Amino acid sequence: MAHDMGRINDDMAAYWMPFTPNKAFKANPRLLASADGLYYTSTDGRQVFDGSSGLWCCALGHNQPKIVEAIREQAGKLDYATSFGYAHPAAFELANTLAARMPGDLNHIFYTNSGSESVETALKMALGYHRLRGEGHRTRLIGREGGYHGVGFGGISVGGMVNNRKFFGAMLPGVDHLPLPYDSKMIRSNGQPETGADYADALESILALHDPSTIAAVIVEPAAGSAGVYVPPKGYLERLREITSRHGILLIFDEVITGFGRLGFATAAERFGIEPDIITTAKALNNGTVPMGAVAVHKKIYDTFMDNGGEGVEFFHGYTYSAHPLAVAAAQATQSLYDELDVYQNVRALEGYFADAMHALAEADVIADVRNIGFMAALTFRQIDSKPMSRSSQIFARAFENGLKVRLSGDNIAIAPPLVCEKSDIDLVVDRMQKTISDVG
Repeated sequence: MAHDMGRINDDMAAYWMPFTPNKAFKANPRLLASADGLYYTSTDGRQVFDGSSGLWCCALGHNQPKIVEAIREQAGKLDYATSFGYAHPAAFELANTLAARMPGDLNHIFYTNSGSESVETALKMALGYHRLRGEGHRTRLIGREGGYHGVGFGGISVGGMVNNRKFFGAMLPGVDHLPLPYDSKMIRSNGQPETGADYADALESILALHDPSTIAAVIVEPAAGSAGVYVPPKGYLERLREITSRHGILLIFDEVITGFGRLGFATAAERFGIEPDIITTAKALNNGTVPMGAVAVHKKIYDTFMDNGGEGVEFFHGYTYSAHPLAVAAAQATQSLYDELDVYQNVRALEGYFADAMHALAEADVIADVRNIGFMAALTFRQIDSKPMSRSSQIFARAFENGLKVRLSGDNIAIAPPLVCEKSDIDLVVDRMQKTISDVG
């Protein structure tokens, strides 16, 4: 073990942490020992409110007894079953449950283990679908600036967050990007901005450049999460759907963050009244308890593979842990709780209260912008001496000291509390954020 790492504790050096400034963290770690309900307990015994739902995933809070029991029972019954040529009954039962929650004819489910894997799966489905239809020339993929679609090579190729791309070479070939639909006219919008639907027309320009017949799919987050909660302008998603449909291009909604209640519905597609061709999910699918993702696929795509994929394996793709029994059990329990606790209705009922709270917070002089929809919001903090993340990183660290866990993304602090919150919980978030803003200045 190396001993020249400055202030880094030797017992922490072995763990190379993801999306974390390792040297800084190990010099001053934030360690979580346990969690229950809406709170984590830190290793020094402090109660920390989970203002980011884990990482957008713990929609029901932590240690939900029915989910815990489902995992425990399953572990003692069937700990693992391969999905390659075999299956277990619960995988089919859950697929029926999930399909019933998806819009329109998105009634087939493919299991993955993460949002990144869901995106890679969706992109491969799109390319394979066109090839099986005799349109193998449709190989181009269109993403969006500011988009986050996981960390696989497909995901970072269609994604549009520079730091996730710049070290890793030329990416997939034949990828282009739409602009992020956001400008100064939308600053401090409450919910969907009134203007900006015309940002979707940039797709027409891209199609003119490449020829529509070469485009396989367009992938967007209905509401962008990781870049800092960017909300679609009214009419924008509708126009994307119209353009893609007109040209025979698949529309993929990345709902890894927005899926299962974040916007008050099972999907953002349902909230916005749009039927994409593929929806990617993960995170809140099973409350973040066991790694899992799922891709919901339109009947026409599934049928094309079944009808034209040959007599053997129709889709050469999958994962060792697809439909892992523990993940499936946790997901089925989670989905039942969404209904039992009327979680989506709770978000719809409190969305306005949450929005008002976030906009009240944003009246602080050090905040340049606020964006919100459903139970997700981001505050953009003004930089100190024009240095990126100079103030937001201090807010992030100080909030934890003040008993509040939030999400840091550039100059943005994202707030996405569990979907079972009450007004008093939102008030607590506001109080602790106001103290933090006052402390940091």
